[in-house]
Amino acid sequence: MQNLTYLAVFEPSTDGSYSIYFPDLPGCISVGSNLEEAARMAVEAASLHVYSMECDHEEIPIPSVNLSREDTEGNIVMPVTIHPDLFRVKKDNERVKTNITLPAWLKRIAEENKVNYSRLLETALIDYLQIPMSGR
Repeated sequence: MQNLTYLAVFEPSTDGSYSIYFPDLPGCISVGSNLEEAARMAVEAASLHVYSMECDHEEIPIPSVNLSREDTEGNIVMPVTIHPDLFRVKKDNERVKTNITLPAWLKRIAEENKVNYSRLLETALIDYLQIPMSGR
């Protein structure tokens, strides 16, 4: 299992919240109302950012060991470890909503027969696309 540890920069605000960014992951930002929440949000943001990069077939940056004085001065720097393999499995298996259209008469009969549209469509798509059991 692959683990990546990036250095996160937590910029404190006067209201006690923290803005978060990752110098190694441009565009990866988040915020937390306190340091504890900011640490949780940092893991989620970095995980989602790396997942998106993987989906776009982009090269995943190698984590830096040191940061510039500009990043560290007046800020809190904390290592944030993410588990891209676990996050990918979680995201790829999330249920997503999909709208479909059916003739009203068919919908009526399906509801009378208590059809589970999600289960039926999932099974039908797996069969139609001939996805083997190992591909799931």
